[in-house]
Amino acid sequence: MPDIKKIQKILKKNGFGNITVSEMLGGVRLTGELSSYEDILECGRLAVDKKNSRGVINDIKLTGFTPKPMRVPPVNDLAYDGRRPDVLIVGGGIVGSAIARELSKYDISVMLCEKEYDLAVAQSSRNDGMIHAGIDLKPNSIKVKYNMRGNKLYNTLSKELDVPISKVGQYVLFTSPWQKLVYPFVVARARKNDIPIRYVKQKELDAKVPGLKFRHGGMFFAGAGIVCPYLMTVALAECAVKNGAEVCLNTAVLDIEREGDRIVSVTTNRGRIYPKVVVNAAGIFSDVIAEKAGDRHFTIHPRKGVEAILDKKAAGITDSVLGRFALKTSTGKQHTKGGGIVRTIDGNILVGPNAIETPEREDDSTTCESLNEVLHKQQGLTSELKRSDIITYFAGTRAATYEEEFIVEKSPYVKNFVQAAGIQSPGITAAPAIAEDITAFCVQILSEGRKVEPKKNFDPYRKGITRVKELPPEERDALIKKNPDYGIIICRCEEVSKGEILDAIRAPIPATTIDAIKRRVRAGMGRCQGGFCSPIITRLIAEECGKSLLEVCKKGPGSELNVAYTKEVDYGGL
Repeated sequence: MPDIKKIQKILKKNGFGNITVSEMLGGVRLTGELSSYEDILECGRLAVDKKNSRGVINDIKLTGFTPKPMRVPPVNDLAYDGRRPDVLIVGGGIVGSAIARELSKYDISVMLCEKEYDLAVAQSSRNDGMIHAGIDLKPNSIKVKYNMRGNKLYNTLSKELDVPISKVGQYVLFTSPWQKLVYPFVVARARKNDIPIRYVKQKELDAKVPGLKFRHGGMFFAGAGIVCPYLMTVALAECAVKNGAEVCLNTAVLDIEREGDRIVSVTTNRGRIYPKVVVNAAGIFSDVIAEKAGDRHFTIHPRKGVEAILDKKAAGITDSVLGRFALKTSTGKQHTKGGGIVRTIDGNILVGPNAIETPEREDDSTTCESLNEVLHKQQGLTSELKRSDIITYFAGTRAATYEEEFIVEKSPYVKNFVQAAGIQSPGITAAPAIAEDITAFCVQILSEGRKVEPKKNFDPYRKGITRVKELPPEERDALIKKNPDYGIIICRCEEVSKGEILDAIRAPIPATTIDAIKRRVRAGMGRCQGGFCSPIITRLIAEECGKSLLEVCKKGPGSELNVAYTKEVDYGGL
């Protein structure tokens, strides 16, 4: 149990004597009111007691501030009313989708509810796509445990799900001569985490990265890699659907009803569902779902990161992952690895992120100031990084707890509630391993009332959409002769054909919005950012889905496009 008196003294010593400390569900609860958000965050950090406490429940109010309510889809029907799945997963990011696939290996019914119009809309698409080596993680931490297991699972996942990965490795540069002295200590940590590491001389770095500004050598971690995070998320979910799971989009969890120590129902905007087990994989809202279920022992304090994407003509900057060595890492007070330069799986250079604490959970706004911060910092690595090469930028909000740890557990208070919460970096890497343990918890709970057996006909394979531009000329010609739609290029920047777009619309989890198409086949991700292809894609969606042009959305309900003018466009017979 947490030492409440000790934590109260610590807060008082730091000038927060007006904050009340109490115990709640084995965690430390803070209540009161402060006029500074930074002070609220500091109180949460001061209250961390990993040895004796389950977590920090920070209920300190910010004077004069009312957070925006959770975005809920403008859909209200009874599509799922009365359903009784064995397991209901809340959240359709990479963790929730990985759990759905893992659960689909068993002879049980699985539903995944995602409040957005598509999978991987939040954290799982707004990141750098790194498969982390794990060097910045504390040995014996929960994060490193799942990171190292997950890293090893990606080779198999890539083959089974037809999603490319590349273990390109990560270069970490020494920015001062004295940092070379730290290398033996980094080696010792790497050995504890079973991470391959080697020293890199400046000559090798100069050959790999043009225009380097630091001249002190560095380190190379061969275990690091890259993957398209949103494509992997979709692939995991599609494989789950292929094996009997159900994905419910535009479905937000609004309330959870308990009787005693068990959840009996979950209320959504699309009806009331009666699951036997509920899995909390709700990302930035995971503490909200935990509170509704009756086991909130942590607080998510949103942390926003801004990243920029460069044109493919800048791909020569690096063919791997490039960062700088710093003693303050994600385990330090600043809680950021400092960002870097990443060659994405699709050949673009990605720059960032930074780390900005924000009281709003769904703050994906970007500012000139934050973009300048990211660009200026990484321009300190190489002179080849130019603002003129930026084709787009974005922000993502990470689900950080005050303990800076993952929460992967079966609730001790709610008998049929399982949590995969507080999953921030390296969540992409850790997701497959987290899914294994969450599935084991679910099977254990279900087995209390019946025998749960592995599915005899589970198929681990999923075939992705053919990328025409990557085919050898002979195969491409044969495909076009078989289906001429693959010879009609819609997105010129990324060379995406009409056939690929139709495949995305007709997929097991249909892509029926402009942005969903973009995530599946990259149409609109090039230099012009959809300026030429979006009107044609809009028409293809309308025709394939039986909608009017005015009903097609960029994202989801509420983002309908006013494209009546496209009736005058000559589509060349499309």
